[in-house]
Amino acid sequence: MSVAQVVATPEALELIERLAAKHGPLMFHQSGGCCDGSAPMCYPDGEFLVGDSDKLLGHIGGMPFYISTSQYAYWCHTQLIIDVVAGRGGMFSLEGPEGRRFLTRSRLYDDAEWRWLQDSGLAPST
Repeated sequence: MSVAQVVATPEALELIERLAAKHGPLMFHQSGGCCDGSAPMCYPDGEFLVGDSDKLLGHIGGMPFYISTSQYAYWCHTQLIIDVVAGRGGMFSLEGPEGRRFLTRSRLYDDAEWRWLQDSGLAPST
C-alpha cells in the first residue's frame, strides 16, 4: 500500500501543466491564515523560500507541495486534494491571470491508510 498525502484533480493537473509551460518548474505552498494564506499558492520553483517550519507533503504534477508545520498539525489526518475553480487566484500565485484558482479540498484517511502513514513515519503516531 502507498498513500499520497496530497493529490490533484485532472483540472488542477491541466492548469499546472499550462503554468509550467509558461513559467518553468513550479512549487506549491499551503500555509495557514486568512485571505491568500488559506489557499495553495503556486510559485516558480525556488521563489518561495521554505524553512524548518515547512514540510514537503508530496508532489502534484511533478511539482513539490509544501505545507507549514502548524497547518499540517491541523490537516495531518486528511489527504489534501488540490482542485481548480473559476475565479482569481491569490495575488502572488501564478494562476492569478488565468481566471481560475487553486483550491484545497480534503478527505479523512481510512483506518488502513492512517496506519500505513504512521508505520511509514509520514504521520504522527497518536
